[in-house]
Formats: sequence, C-alpha cells, structure tokens
Amino acid sequence: VPRQSKPLSSAHVFTFHRQPEPETLEISRAAEVFQTTLQILKNRARQRHERDITAPDKSYTVFALQYFWTCFTILCVRQNPLWGAANTPLVRWLPAEYEDGEREPKGWNQGRLHNGFQLPSPHEVSKKILRTSSMGKEDVYSHMLVEWGQYIDHDISFTPQSSGSAAFQTGVDCLTTCENVHPCFPIQVKQKHNRRGKSCLPFFRSVAACFLSFGSDIEKSLQRQQMNAITSFMDASVVYGHTPKMESSLRDPSGLNGKLVVNCKFKDHKGRPYLPFVNKHSVLHTLWMREHNRIAEVFKHMNGHWNSETIYQETRKIIGAVHQIITMRDHVPKIIGSKSFEDYIGPYRGYDPTTDPSVSNVFATAAFRFGHATIPQIVRRMNESFQEHEHFPSLRLHHTLFSPWRIVKEGGIEPTLRGVIGTAAKAFSANMLLSDEVTERLVVLNTPQHMDLASLNLQRGRDHAIPGYNEWREFCGLKRIKTLDDFQEVVKDCKVAKKILEIYKHPDNIDVWLGGLVEKFLPGARVGPLFACLIGKQMKALCDGDRFWWEADGVFTQQQRAELSRVSLSRLICDNSDIKQIPLDSFIFRKYPSGFVSCDQIPSINLEAWRDENSPGELKKLSQQIY
Repeated sequence: VPRQSKPLSSAHVFTFHRQPEPETLEISRAAEVFQTTLQILKNRARQRHERDITAPDKSYTVFALQYFWTCFTILCVRQNPLWGAANTPLVRWLPAEYEDGEREPKGWNQGRLHNGFQLPSPHEVSKKILRTSSMGKEDVYSHMLVEWGQYIDHDISFTPQSSGSAAFQTGVDCLTTCENVHPCFPIQVKQKHNRRGKSCLPFFRSVAACFLSFGSDIEKSLQRQQMNAITSFMDASVVYGHTPKMESSLRDPSGLNGKLVVNCKFKDHKGRPYLPFVNKHSVLHTLWMREHNRIAEVFKHMNGHWNSETIYQETRKIIGAVHQIITMRDHVPKIIGSKSFEDYIGPYRGYDPTTDPSVSNVFATAAFRFGHATIPQIVRRMNESFQEHEHFPSLRLHHTLFSPWRIVKEGGIEPTLRGVIGTAAKAFSANMLLSDEVTERLVVLNTPQHMDLASLNLQRGRDHAIPGYNEWREFCGLKRIKTLDDFQEVVKDCKVAKKILEIYKHPDNIDVWLGGLVEKFLPGARVGPLFACLIGKQMKALCDGDRFWWEADGVFTQQQRAELSRVSLSRLICDNSDIKQIPLDSFIFRKYPSGFVSCDQIPSINLEAWRDENSPGELKKLSQQIY
C-alpha cells in the first residue's frame, strides 16, 4: 500500500507502474539494438545498390546475424530454448504480418493499402463501434469473474512497453510526436484531442524480444517479436514474484517462518496484515498473502522439524495449485462454455513434454482482452448486508485507479470484496461494449492525458502484427467472413455488422480483437466461438505443458490431491477476511441473502494430508484455529 492519503492525479501515478525487471530491460535493449542495426544495414545496402529492397537481403542479413550472434549470445540466446520462461518471446500461432515483413506494424505507412483499402484509425473504430455510455444488462455471474480474469492474466503474461519517452535513433519524444518513429506509434485522431492541438494519442510500442533460435527460415527469425516478461506458467508468480530478487523482497526478512512480508505499520481491526508499502496490488493479492502465511503457520507447528525454506516452498506449492484449480475448474468453463471446454481442453491426461506452454501473442494481445468489455463504470463498496456502504460509498472507476491506499484508510478489503461478490458483472453485447470510463477517462501511467482503452488494444494488435480476424477464424476451423450476410450470422446484430464492414471496407481487414469481441456468445459462455477457441487452446497448453501441474504424477500425493479438490475462492475469502456469509461459488451472482451460506458450510482443506511422517505430536484441525 503506498504512503498516500488522497487520490493521485494521472500525472502523479507513474511510481506504481508495473515496471519490467532489470534483466528484462537488458534483454529488450539488446533486441532493440539488433533490430535497429538490421534496419541501418538494410538502408545502406539499398543506397549502395541504388535499388529498393522490399525483402531482406541475404548478404546483410547473414552478416548482421553473425556479428550480433557474437555480441548478444549471453543476453539473447540460451543454450536450449526455455518454454514458458520469463523474458522470452510470445509464441506465434500464425506468422506475423508486418508491413515491411520485419518490424513495421500494420498502419505504419500512411497510404498503404490492405486488400485495396487503408486501415481505419483505431480511434475511429473506438468512437463509432466500441464506445458506450450504457451499462448493459446484469449478468448471472458476479463481478468477481471479471476481477479473477484480470488477476490470472497478470500471473501468466506481461508484455512491457518501451520505457523511454524518446525514439532510439532520433530522440523524438513519443509523448509529443504524431509521427511514426520507432518506438513511437501514435494513434491518429481526426479532431484535435487536447488544448495543445495534438491530432493523436501517444503510443509506445511493445519492447522487442530476442529470438531463441533461427530454425530453417532466417527471415522469420529476424522479425520483431514481443516479450513475455514473466513466466507463462500458472504458478502464482503474481504472488511470489518471477525473479529471485523479487521473490526475496516479498519474503519475511526474518527468514525463520517461511512467511511472506507484511505491512509493519497497518493492520485491519482484527489484526490481519496488509501488503507492505509500495506494493501495487490490493484486494486479491492481500488475500493470497494472508493465505500463504496462514498455511505456513500451520506447517510450522504441524511439522516442527521443517526449516523455513521447506515451509515456504511447500506452502507456495499449495498456493500455486489453488490458482490452477480455481482458474481451470471454476473460471474458464464459465468464460468459454462447457462445450468448448470439453472440445478444447477436456480431462487432464498427464504432462506432455511436447507441448509448449508459452503464452501466445494472439491470446495476450487479443483473446484474453475480451474482459475489457466487462470493466464497470462504478466500483461498488458494500456493508455486511451487501448494501451500499454507509461510510465508504461506491466510486467511479477512474477515482479508484492506482489508489490502493483506500484499502487501509477506507474500511479494509471487506467493502470492496463484498462489492465484487455482490454486484452482477456487466453482460456486454455487440452494441454495448466498452464503458466510457475506459474509453474517455482511462489513466495510463507516464502519459499526461486521459487515454482510450479500445484504441490502445487495437493499436497494440497492429503493433504486434497480429493477423486479422478472418485468419484466426480459419486457424480455428471456423468459416471465413466474406459477405455482410456471413458477418450478420456471426454477430447477430445487423447494425453493428454493417457498421464494422463500412469502416473496414474489407472483411480481411477487421482487427481480431474487435471481430472476436462482437461475436455472439456461445451457450453458457461469455465469448463467441473464436475467442472460445483461442482461450481454450491456450489453457490446454498451460496445463499439459507444465510438468508441475497440480494433477501431474508425483507433484502431490493422492490424498493431497483429494484435499486440494475441495478448495474454492469462497473458502479463501472466508479464511482471510471478516466476511461471514458468501455464495458457495463466488463467481455466481446472488442477491443477498438468497444463495448465501455461512462460512461454516463451505468445505476447507484438511492440511493433515501434509503431515510429515517424521513429525512428532498431534495438532488436529490447527488450520481452522489460525485467525
């Protein structure tokens, strides 16, 4: 929790930005230098031969390859590719579609035609298609479904943006220029957007990632790739950190009890700890910190001969498993529907060493961003009867961004937790998509003006050279969209389908994030067939390609797996907050008191399954006594 007592303005929140680690920055700088040098060599070759080189020249490519291979081996290339490791490229399920074949995003060259037409500005698409002031209908699911999606996304993917405000070669300021100069890729707007008369929104390209192997196609190996700065595995790295340095900073400095560090100054009224100062996260992260320390305390007494490292690692192993269970058993089926879950994921059949668990570019950049259409305008805070809180009223979204101090100063985590449990999620549709809270008043760190999340998402897909909507439909075995009738059949909203085709001019030009977002939901799902496919394939890879997946042989005993299967998000909330009544499934919306049960009725794990045979004494049911 930061040391603040009042809300921060958009110009003073940069210190809480999710910054990449030094190792990530070092690798990305090496990749950026490599990309820039290739471009310089290409330009020199063009001048020397007095001809336009539209495809990479083999001579300069091989020269650059040999030279920079020597220079950046330590930084860029590992002896063996590390699937799912931090600071490695996002996987390409389909080839990148750069305008120059190498690094220039879609829309980079003004006047460039795609299928005979210019691509529309993301800002125009946002304004005419995506922006809404309507809240939409109430969903059968609670807002916790939205919160968990964002939370778990932060556990498996983080694509950092260029951290400097100036272009690498020219020194152009990306916050002020409206020209496309690497790494600046500003979003063009038709009307002047601010008092200074700028006709664009600033945009920083994602940092480049170093290639891991050349394979048989050198040209593709030298294309710009984007980085996943954290591990792709669903391993609770969002709780424990994804580097040794970060992990060490999050552990109790005493090193004697295997616990996580807590705030030494503030506690809630029951003595429960908060996160330490300057931690950027809040409610769900607070729950997991408390849960780790609760279990660690049990292990300390139950297995008295365990040292602090054993306590820490065994507890972390459980926390990671619970993340996987809640996500795959309780969350994903609600997102993609039970039929798609069966088709794309199915029952677990064991670790598959041939499966790459790395997060794909299209998943991180488009498919899993479907949740942006469910972001609410209002953040609800509720009392014990799940009504508007008397002392801490609900807030407009932009008043809560980067303000975790509210947790300490305004009633603890309970009012906000009750709000996400006791509020129905927004059920978006093709004609009611992103709230104007995120399209007109979005606070983006390092940017001194409000931004537009829809424009940012569309521009990010183009920055990453993600193929269009039709290419991904074909990838998933779905029918390509060729006519307005085809599109209307998929969208089920004639006006929206017609408007999109009028703006894009050609169905192959439709950005994948927009196309997937407007598809009609599958039965029992919160996405259409395209995103169900892409999310399902990614989740399948995450579990099958993880040799430490909780169900894999040798990870837990049969008895431990049986106990882990009893976990739930509701039990986690009961054990680590002052909430006494809750739905059995926190993702299902119930109007209090209907559908709420006492915490005593919610199953919990019996940690006796982790008692070491060499541990002396009997401390039955100690887990229920802690807190």
